[in-house]
Amino acid sequence: MTTYSDRKDFEGATFVQASFKGATLRFSDLSGVTMRSVDVGGLDIDSHDLFFGSLHVNGVDVVPLVDAELNRQFPGRELQKAQTPEGLREGWVAVQAAWRTTVADTPPDLMDAHVEDEWSLAQTLRHLVLATDAWLRGGIQRVAQPFHEIGQIFTGAGQMGFDLSIFRADPPTYDEVLVVRAERQQLVTDFLATATPELLAEERDNPWGGGDWHPSVGDCVRVILEEEWAHLRYVRRDLARLG
Repeated sequence: MTTYSDRKDFEGATFVQASFKGATLRFSDLSGVTMRSVDVGGLDIDSHDLFFGSLHVNGVDVVPLVDAELNRQFPGRELQKAQTPEGLREGWVAVQAAWRTTVADTPPDLMDAHVEDEWSLAQTLRHLVLATDAWLRGGIQRVAQPFHEIGQIFTGAGQMGFDLSIFRADPPTYDEVLVVRAERQQLVTDFLATATPELLAEERDNPWGGGDWHPSVGDCVRVILEEEWAHLRYVRRDLARLG
């Protein structure tokens, strides 16, 4: 199977009577793509950034419909957009309860199992450690080097100039992951317990650098919640396939 990795390979191209049956696209830019008279049976799209734009199917923007359905499937998910300390605290309680259920219900032999090209449950929990470190310890609390060594870094971080030497080369044990994960969860719980509207409104720097975006403290918390819900969905999706 041929792999195309040049980001400019197909920009502005037109495909007529072409077959993409069974193709896989990862980390690719499909913004502004127009498809007409196409066969989409079994088409599977997963986009973390879906809710920042639009996706029209037969003239209908389906993004609000997808958002509403995910909120139905994951009670409390809608609070990831909360603007008040009370709402964010309630949202944090909801997503942590959902994660407790998933971790407790996962058989030991599936902790490190994964669908091809996706993270396992253990790796996902390590990535959530990283997300908490970035947005709470780094973004909000301004810790100079906020990252724990077991954090699971995202694809492409090295190309962004990120120092990967911070992280351990050998994978930690699952028990170690659970300990560090619990510590990071408690950090968020403790922070939200005393958060005020004034604190949430304070401006911070983007912990990943670059760009002109300066998130508020509330924005940083909302990113943490978005990460928690998104990766819970990924894990449950993959565990269902593995199980």
